[in-house]
Amino acid sequence: LIIMNYVFSFEKMRMWTDVKMYVKTVYDITKNYPHHESYGLQSQLQRAAVSVASNIAEGLSRKTDKEQLRFVEIAYSSLIETYAQLSISQELGYINKEQLYSIKKDIFKISNQLNALTRTINIRQQKTD
Repeated sequence: LIIMNYVFSFEKMRMWTDVKMYVKTVYDITKNYPHHESYGLQSQLQRAAVSVASNIAEGLSRKTDKEQLRFVEIAYSSLIETYAQLSISQELGYINKEQLYSIKKDIFKISNQLNALTRTINIRQQKTD
């Protein structure tokens, strides 16, 4: 019971809830992709979305600011990768413009949160240097 009540540092961040919802949205959208994309764009998009969440969790578990920054950078890169793939998906007719616009708002929000986290870590790092 004590273990179930324990909250990891990344789980305390509002961004964590947003990222989990983003991953769910990506999975919901891609489940309707054509079967021939199962091992292509669909899989790549899902893996990149999960990578955003995974790198936030792993990065915030790291001890040094430098390591934390590196994982936040990777999370940001994976987030932008998903946008590129979603944009291609729209061009291919797998999603419509409204879906792309809606998820782009989520991407924008998370990218701002990641940028704020980067600034916070950089400020903390400068104070300890």
